[in-house]
Amino acid sequence: MSEQQPNNPLHGITLEKILTSLVAHYGFDELGILIRIRCFQSNPSTRSSLKFLRKTPWARKKVEDLYLATPMDD
Repeated sequence: MSEQQPNNPLHGITLEKILTSLVAHYGFDELGILIRIRCFQSNPSTRSSLKFLRKTPWARKKVEDLYLATPMDD
């Protein structure tokens, strides 16, 4: 059964979608400045960044917070 989460603004949005949107909006260079983690600063790629973010809760939280604070053009 699908559990509803009305107070979770990220419900239904994958980490890959979040990262792809942020990279499209800022680029890896700017992301590396806004969120100082090595996966955005040294030889960045979506695949390696996703692998790191899935294993590192504090980094994932920073990325999710930036996504929520960023006005995205749809």
